[in-house]
Amino acid sequence: MQSTLPDSNVLPYIPQRAPIIMIDTLVSVNEKITETSFTVQEGALFVSNHKMQEPGLIENIAQTAAAGVGYTCALNNEPVPVGFIGAIKNLTIDYLPSVGEKIETRVEVLEEIFDMSLIKGESFVNGKPVLSCEMKIVLKK
Repeated sequence: MQSTLPDSNVLPYIPQRAPIIMIDTLVSVNEKITETSFTVQEGALFVSNHKMQEPGLIENIAQTAAAGVGYTCALNNEPVPVGFIGAIKNLTIDYLPSVGEKIETRVEVLEEIFDMSLIKGESFVNGKPVLSCEMKIVLKK
């Protein structure tokens, strides 16, 4: 897969728009793994008491998965599909990142069946675990 990454213009790769954008750089993409980063900003959606809250962390994982699919679609001149979280399991949240901290997120596609993907998502701040989970994502094509 050709790449000019990292790319800080993530909008072509995800269907989300402000104020719900929870990634700011697409770091790397290959057939199975997508990596992004996001610097927590004061006043951002899902930021309360200077901390990124749980829904924002979950959305960060989902958007990382979306960015991988969207990047591949962009390379193939295909429209970026909309995805929906179908299920979340084995969710562990160890840490709520503070404003100014950079969340580094890695999503691995474990399995794809029809328009459904099973992913494993993990995020970190300076190597410290933030969140891990498995997520089923359904694509609307």
